[in-house]
Amino acid sequence: MTDEAMAKPRAPRDPLAAPAWLRWLLIAAAMLVLLLLLVLPLAMVLGAAFAKGIGVWWAALREPDALAALRLTLFTAGIVIPLNALFGVLTAWAVTRFEFRGKGVLLALIDLPFAVSPVVAGLCLVLLFGSHGWFAGWLAAHDLKILFARPAIVLATLFITFPFVARELIPLMEQQGADEELAARSLGAGAWTMFRRVTLPNIKWGLLYGVLLCSARAMGEFGAVSVVSGHIRGLTNTLPLHIEILYNEFDTTAAFAVASLLAGLALVTLVVKFWLEARHGEALARAHRRPT
Repeated sequence: MTDEAMAKPRAPRDPLAAPAWLRWLLIAAAMLVLLLLLVLPLAMVLGAAFAKGIGVWWAALREPDALAALRLTLFTAGIVIPLNALFGVLTAWAVTRFEFRGKGVLLALIDLPFAVSPVVAGLCLVLLFGSHGWFAGWLAAHDLKILFARPAIVLATLFITFPFVARELIPLMEQQGADEELAARSLGAGAWTMFRRVTLPNIKWGLLYGVLLCSARAMGEFGAVSVVSGHIRGLTNTLPLHIEILYNEFDTTAAFAVASLLAGLALVTLVVKFWLEARHGEALARAHRRPT
């Protein structure tokens, strides 16, 4: 060994660095868990859906109750997603741009749907709009029906999915700060111009990511919708409820066929999510950070 090699100092060893075998063991364990709990069940659902051929699968999807459930699912998502996007932006704006009494309470209320069971959320709607609920007399006087109808399904889904957009935007807007917005206002930009030209371009990818998460949950929500829907076939059954009814009736082929459609919608959302992360990874990484 030469004197030069002996004199060369060794690079300091990272005390947090794990041995290579441990890293690969953890990666293999994680992949095995994902394979057993996620990939394998999904593959089994798709296999069962097409077990009797594409013709049987297509016939199950064209059945009137299945089409009605699909329309109701898309109808609910079409209302819930824009409202949650709007409420999420306004809530994130209020939390990150203003200081006011009760701000901590507002943040806690935003996270409430994460903590409350969906079934409990559905029961709350029953207590409000049921035949013996708080608003029962007023609804009867005005001949309005909320429970066991589309309005209750929309309200239940809206409650469950409310935090997704707001919780994506709040940390992103906190990190960005208000410097650019203040500069725009100092140059004479109005509130709407400032939002459209400065704020929205800065948050658009976080907003879109939150909308994707909201849409996935809205289409797959079961617990709260099950409580308030009444399970009326062809009228108040969304795709998850329709799948449950088919499975309980031992029509497993049709149940798995409809389940494959719901899984397909989720996979489309997942593909879009990965595309967003690959193309705009830095912005989405900032959007994912949570305040400590």
